[in-house]
Amino acid sequence: MTRKAPTRTIVTLLAWCAIALAPTLAQAQPAKQMVSVKGSILNMRAGPGTQNTILWELQKGYPLQVTQRKNRWLKVKDFEGDTGWVAASLTGRQPHHIVKVNNANVRSGPGTKHRIVGKATYGELMRTRENRGSWVRVERTEGKSGWISKKLLWGW
Repeated sequence: MTRKAPTRTIVTLLAWCAIALAPTLAQAQPAKQMVSVKGSILNMRAGPGTQNTILWELQKGYPLQVTQRKNRWLKVKDFEGDTGWVAASLTGRQPHHIVKVNNANVRSGPGTKHRIVGKATYGELMRTRENRGSWVRVERTEGKSGWISKKLLWGW
């Protein structure tokens, strides 16, 4: 009977440690992993393999969130929530963003006090140049750059 008491004490102590560490462990979870299309065109497929149906053709720079890995394939999600599989070797780490609202102001600096220098529309793909607080400096395909509020974009 005396053996059960120390065991119960140890189990209780471990349970309290787990409860105390839970917030720390939750904060230690890695941020979402993002990748982008490395080549000019990438096929998003229904499953992990070239024998699977092509769902979408994605252009260079298109950002994707990695949700799962299987061998040399990544299960990914795009800004509209569509999912599929892409070959990991055809992705890279060049950051890009996509406009997720109908219209977004492109500004000369990171904040609403800066003048509007252009407009971006839903689905427009832009290369990420800098993150500053809740603003992102992006570069458009024609080379012009400006700042857009991060809440209007999807990517990293």
